[in-house]
Amino acid sequence: MAVSSEAAAPQARSLDAGPIALIILLCMCWGLNQVAIKFSFPDVPPLMQVTIRCSGGLLIVLAWTWYRGVRLFERDGTLVPGLISGVLFGLEFALIFPGMLYTTASRASLFVYTAPFFVALGARWFLPNERLAPIQWIGMVLCFYGLAAAIGIPQPDVDARVLFGDAMILLGAAIWGATTLVMKASKLVTVAPEKMLIYQLVVSVPMLVALSAAFGERMTHMPGPVATGWMVFQILVVGLTFPVWFTLIQRFSATRVSAFTVLTPLFGLAAGFLLLNEPFTLAFGIAVVLVAAGLILVNRRA
Repeated sequence: MAVSSEAAAPQARSLDAGPIALIILLCMCWGLNQVAIKFSFPDVPPLMQVTIRCSGGLLIVLAWTWYRGVRLFERDGTLVPGLISGVLFGLEFALIFPGMLYTTASRASLFVYTAPFFVALGARWFLPNERLAPIQWIGMVLCFYGLAAAIGIPQPDVDARVLFGDAMILLGAAIWGATTLVMKASKLVTVAPEKMLIYQLVVSVPMLVALSAAFGERMTHMPGPVATGWMVFQILVVGLTFPVWFTLIQRFSATRVSAFTVLTPLFGLAAGFLLLNEPFTLAFGIAVVLVAAGLILVNRRA
């Protein structure tokens, strides 16, 4: 989807300390997501879980748009890209949540947040003003190796079942990257971030309901306090963090903002260490250094 002259956004601004701190805070919240999903699985099936999460998030975002007076029904040329974005959003989570039934939370964190690599690849064709220079590509490679070190690839307990889950999540990450590109390369870049998110949630919720019914998902009992608490956390993450994320995507370079999401698996591993008693390894410390170095290179001006 090419950028039209009338829809093109202003030149992407450079990131400074404030936006960087905000992105890191979002990454900390998202780093808990895989742990939240795992804790909720015993009581809530995957597709039903993401349906509840998106439905609750939609209510929060609608309340926020009403409070802010955001206009949702203007004819602004965003209907088609908004619907495409919503379908991609639904497919993304329809792959990621079931995929986590087969793989571990730490591996899921790694593959989900390969999305910046897909954004960078797609930017070559769809976002000509945001192409990465060679030094920035080196930074992306360093980030990847940092994540690999954090996860500890290869692992002796990885089998075909785990690899199947990895593949589902990796495909979901690719679709997440495509969603970001649609937002930046269309008139969606000119509308309020709340409207972008509402497009995605309104379209994806009925998709996920249908998929959950098609796969015969059922809740055999009321969720316990642990699952309920983590479901509330997931709803708040959707309702409160995604509007902020879309605002950052609109105002700054998509590739550079997305590059910071490689921090999220590191926060996810820390959450696993604290909440799931996963061991802290030397690989984790090495990963922090590699990812930090990669981010410095990615955010250097070409």
